[in-house]
Amino acid sequence: MKKQLLALALLPALIFGAAAIPMPQQASAATAQIVSSVSMRQSADENSTRIRYLKQGEQVTILSKVNSWWYKVKASDGREGYISTSSKYIQTSGGSSSGGDTNGGTESGSTSAKVQKIIAAGKKYLGTPYEYGSSRNNTATFDCSDFVRQAFLDGIGVTLPSDSRGQGSYVKSLGHAQTDWHDLKAGDLMFFMDYKGTSKSNYNGINKSTQKITHVAIYLGNGQILSTYSKESGGVRIDSIANKHWEYRFLFGGSAL
Repeated sequence: MKKQLLALALLPALIFGAAAIPMPQQASAATAQIVSSVSMRQSADENSTRIRYLKQGEQVTILSKVNSWWYKVKASDGREGYISTSSKYIQTSGGSSSGGDTNGGTESGSTSAKVQKIIAAGKKYLGTPYEYGSSRNNTATFDCSDFVRQAFLDGIGVTLPSDSRGQGSYVKSLGHAQTDWHDLKAGDLMFFMDYKGTSKSNYNGINKSTQKITHVAIYLGNGQILSTYSKESGGVRIDSIANKHWEYRFLFGGSAL
């Protein structure tokens, strides 16, 4: 009987104590805005099926950050999928997410700072002589991909693939490829096919999807590129691309960040 009375006496205290224990709160997902049209895909792979395009200005919820290149998001229509983490396409704002980027837009500023460092590092080599197959162990000469690789290495400590086709594949793997150079931003890499002449007609009828990359450059914005492509051209230099063979040879471009 005494044991039963003691248990009854303790019951209210146990109930009260349990009620007083705070329950863990579920982290709220981060909200974000699409700043440039981007594909939402079924999996974190640029080759996976596209669910639909997310349009500029559309609000999404970041459910998780899969890795440095992909977010899992919920779109405004309730559908879920995966999109690029690049600040070119998405800007986060407020909240905290389960693994999502919640810096409220500072990623964009961080990317901009990296771009400026890469471009500044590249410009230090203006006039450096061209050499096809140049050594990746010194900066006495460059070919196109060696120069781009060195600009990224000097600027932000990132080592890109050593050849232009590898660099192109890397940009595509991030889901950043654009086929219209007008959609590119400063710091993006641009990839080109073989030179076939200065006239636009020299490139008419060419299926660019089957062409191999033969040149890479860093886009500076305002229709200018920083690259090196021949001994005769004077080595590392800045060129305009609009209405020139560069525009006609362009295959795709995008961010390597």
